[in-house]
Amino acid sequence: MPGTIQDTNDFWLRLDNAAKIYPAIKDKELTSVFRIGVQLKERIKAKQFLAAIHAIEGRFPYYKVKLKAGFFWYYLEPADVPISVQPDVKTPCRAFQNNGLMFRVLVKKNTISVEFSHILTDGTGAFEFLKTILMVYFEKCGQAPAPGPGFLHPEESPSKEEYEDGYNRYFKKIDARPLKTPKAFHVPFRLNPVPRFDILTAIVTAEAIIKKAKEYEVSLTEYLTAVYLYSLQQVYGLGSFFQKRTSHKMLRIEVPVNLRRMFPSRTMRNFSLYVLPGIDLRLGYYTFDEIVKSVYHQMQLETDKKLISKMISRNVSGERKTFIRGVPLFIKSFILSRLYSLGTKQYSGVVTNLGKIDFGSEMNLLIDHFIFIPPPPNTIIKVNCAVAGFDNKLVITFGNITTSKELERQFLTFLTGEGIPVKLMKVNK
Repeated sequence: MPGTIQDTNDFWLRLDNAAKIYPAIKDKELTSVFRIGVQLKERIKAKQFLAAIHAIEGRFPYYKVKLKAGFFWYYLEPADVPISVQPDVKTPCRAFQNNGLMFRVLVKKNTISVEFSHILTDGTGAFEFLKTILMVYFEKCGQAPAPGPGFLHPEESPSKEEYEDGYNRYFKKIDARPLKTPKAFHVPFRLNPVPRFDILTAIVTAEAIIKKAKEYEVSLTEYLTAVYLYSLQQVYGLGSFFQKRTSHKMLRIEVPVNLRRMFPSRTMRNFSLYVLPGIDLRLGYYTFDEIVKSVYHQMQLETDKKLISKMISRNVSGERKTFIRGVPLFIKSFILSRLYSLGTKQYSGVVTNLGKIDFGSEMNLLIDHFIFIPPPPNTIIKVNCAVAGFDNKLVITFGNITTSKELERQFLTFLTGEGIPVKLMKVNK
């Protein structure tokens, strides 16, 4: 059996820098839980799948933990609890029970999904976990070769680097005050009754949308961010005279950045930050060409390694201050929840791209598509978006807690107008 956290002499783990805010804000609706799923071309074989889960039981000890509250900080305590496999019959991204594991494995027909609390990890870590399950499952079914490089082998002990806090590893003190960011526009839609979270998923032809992004000489993420900003501008334009007069005029999108691509790390915990490209409607109406050019230049600037290092310094410095370290947890939680609320007022939406997934020809033939469902947005942002690409399918999922699908309609209608085939896949209600 692979090693555990105890084997590495770490009997508990501090929350990483990004995770610290989530215990303070999470509740039944704002769960901080996201999902990554894969639909296979054949129905899941129960015996082989359960054998695969059993085979990886000890491979991810840093996920088999429970959240505990200390006097000054929350921390993660190892939990000797088996990984359970549950039927996928309820609303996605539900909250986890107190004092239980903060991830789950779900199965329905030919679909495997994993859901994780952001307290544990980000999309990259959750995807690596799902990738290991898939690899072992296919091996148990005799459908795929033995794992090669790029996979976490279930018989290997986890390295200490897998559960490091990447933010602290790459922390370098930089004295630079953050600039004040004006509040952003938010969609004026009414909230759904509880439970609010709803998803809308569309499949887009990957070849067509990547070709279109190349025509604008931008990346896929930059193109999608520009489309989201353009769609928000359309929503703003549909508002009443009173809504326009009282709304903030800045449109900004939070775009997560995987820091492992800048700062070498094998961490399976959170290790991402974000950039905030946007447009200022006080300057007038923007054509899509103007938006896409602006997004490109803003993202090139904001993903500069020195600027990212400044963000890491700002975030980590706060928790290292002697005064902050000595404040009791209940006061810290109140402060963090207020900071979260203020922070989300600075952006209008979220676009997170898991990236293009490719396992190689043999495993690829067994898979139809992947889906990435973002955590339920809060009552300020109201709508968010997550994307996953596999083969010639780009799956775009909107998370929404309102009664309106106008933003999604604007987004998908724009893609169709660009000559990109779009197929609405599923609407949960």
